Amino acid sequence: MKIAMNDWFKTRAGRWALIGLGVVVVSIFVYRVVYPRLIEAYVGKPNAPLTYPNSRTLTDSEFEALADELTEAARRRAAEAIVRDDQDPFARRVKIAILMRTPSFVRDHEPSHIGYFRDAGIRRYAGPETCLTCHATIEVRRPDGQIDEVDTLADIVNSVHFKFQSEARGGFSTVGYDGRVVNAPGARPIPVGKIDRACGIPGSFSWTGWAALIESRPAGADGVVLRSEGCGQCHIGGNYQPAVEKMLPLGEVPKEAKEGIDCLICHATDYDMNQRYVVRDAVGLRWNQDRSLRAALTVTRVENAHCLRCHQHNMGGDVYLHNQAARAPGERHQRLLHTGAKRANPFSPADDVHAAADIQCTDCHRPQGHKLPRGQLGVDLVATDLPDVEVSCVTCHSQAPHNASEDKAILNGHIARIACETCHIKELLPTNVVLRDWVHPTWDAEEGIYVPSDIYRSGEVNKGFTFLWLNGKGTFLANALGNNPNGSSDYNPLMGQLARIDDPDVVAAIRAAAEELSRDYPDIDVDAYVEAVTRPLSQLSPEQLAQRRSMIEDNLRPYMNEGESRIYPFKLFNALMFEDMGNQGPFGAMILPFDYATYYETGDARDAVKVALRDPILVRMYQTPFKLYMMDEFMAYFGVAGGWKTDYPLVDGKLRGVQARWMRQMGSLMFNHGIQRDGRTCEECHAPDGILDYRALGYSPERAAELARPDILEDAATP
Repeated sequence: MKIAMNDWFKTRAGRWALIGLGVVVVSIFVYRVVYPRLIEAYVGKPNAPLTYPNSRTLTDSEFEALADELTEAARRRAAEAIVRDDQDPFARRVKIAILMRTPSFVRDHEPSHIGYFRDAGIRRYAGPETCLTCHATIEVRRPDGQIDEVDTLADIVNSVHFKFQSEARGGFSTVGYDGRVVNAPGARPIPVGKIDRACGIPGSFSWTGWAALIESRPAGADGVVLRSEGCGQCHIGGNYQPAVEKMLPLGEVPKEAKEGIDCLICHATDYDMNQRYVVRDAVGLRWNQDRSLRAALTVTRVENAHCLRCHQHNMGGDVYLHNQAARAPGERHQRLLHTGAKRANPFSPADDVHAAADIQCTDCHRPQGHKLPRGQLGVDLVATDLPDVEVSCVTCHSQAPHNASEDKAILNGHIARIACETCHIKELLPTNVVLRDWVHPTWDAEEGIYVPSDIYRSGEVNKGFTFLWLNGKGTFLANALGNNPNGSSDYNPLMGQLARIDDPDVVAAIRAAAEELSRDYPDIDVDAYVEAVTRPLSQLSPEQLAQRRSMIEDNLRPYMNEGESRIYPFKLFNALMFEDMGNQGPFGAMILPFDYATYYETGDARDAVKVALRDPILVRMYQTPFKLYMMDEFMAYFGVAGGWKTDYPLVDGKLRGVQARWMRQMGSLMFNHGIQRDGRTCEECHAPDGILDYRALGYSPERAAELARPDILEDAATP
């Protein structure tokens, strides 16, 4: 048989088969080994094997001592419930102690992974490889009841929580200012994800800001204190860079990056957030994580506390009173605490009725394996794993939830026009940042760093947030799309509510903040500054204004009139940032990132931009391959004609074509948490000074006046 096979390979068919086999082997080698190294060279970011100081091997006796410690409290509670308390206290304590040590009692009250690890001889947690020993595949139940067996590691690597960007189609739609739905069928898909954000360094790719050590000089400290900062603090990838490969064509994440996945931050009850800090080693900067056996032995189903290790930063800020993760900022190089909340709609028993009822995040965001749905409504470019899966109030509460009220007919009738959140989220936290100036940082003596200057913060209605029609679509820069059901052409928030600030109290606060800033920055013209903040369209030329109006009517209006719209609350946000004016349009220009260390340590915002622009990935962005792969398409959606201009904005150490500008409109960011049981009173909306501006919402003058009358409710209740 061996001779026959050798003879066959000498035939024409055999030679071609051998060549084909060789091509396959070489292709696999190139894809798995060569291509990742080329990617590293291209983006200038390494991947390397990782070590963790608290990932150590325990002896059997240490393991059992740890197991005893982890189960002691649960065993004691159970034993105290069994042993009668109508006896001598000493005798009762002895009986409780005996019962707690009984082998069957211990087994019944141990976390399941203690037994698994004990029986398997596992005495050290080594990251994903330990988990995959038992969980190489998992069963995933789909909404239709179908059960699929999937590769666990691939499921994680291709989830938003690892790559935090997606090319998903379907579900809620993001509309480009050019009139195309982003990544619609037939379009060239581009990766979208964490772009529209109200925190962090503006315009930052995680590529440029993954991990940094900041030299802070806090008041009272003796010299320099190193602090941790970067996108990696809230993501499960743990190498020296994010999953760069997933944003590039044909990208295969290398083995070292997969080994850096932090399974325990989502799954371990005893995860120590003090282990999340930036470390510097021979390769570079990266984030440490808790890889202790203690954490691994407390693995359980995902619970709220696990999600909020990262998401409470998003929904209340690091300074939020109930943010547990912020109380463990790191045993070394403590993480910087961000004072301006991104969304400022917290999820805790103190501020949300669902959290108080112990509703779990996964009760609404029901996972399919490691993919979690965000819902079908959205206005920004946040990545989504399952865009077709509904996450909404009516999933539990139905379309007629007000059955206990004597006004249930009126209240339930409102649901056709008014979103649940409009009545049941009455305020945001006072730390909700509305206007942020990145160009003129101020010194924070307590933190010992320069920080962006928050020109205005508020959690109050119509100051920190407003109300807009939404049909489930949003623009490329996070502006809600929808229209009054009457089809009004007067409703135009991109020329109205989102492009001006009229509230005299807010304007006065902005002026006071500008005057304060001008003491440190004499070049600030206070009047011009206030004009740009409160009238951001004043930064556009007449030709750009005309083009903007035309694009709204021709490109966006058709999408605004689609489907059914309801009034939702939206957080407002705008920021002064440095922009590449060579890539600008009527809705804004390409925002440039800052280098973390330069910005926080020196307060020189322009120099921080220069340092960031020298990052290899930024250099690549201004070259032809990146232009053709992604940036031409990105700019088209952004509303910039003519494609991506590759004129590099840093020449001979000087910024070229870079200006400080406010975005031409405020972002309108959706929020859905911080729900209160008691909704707004009728008079809060239906009154001459009510919270809803009916004219701005597209109602005719007559109808607006009618809706602003308190007695409209009496008329509605009259048979």
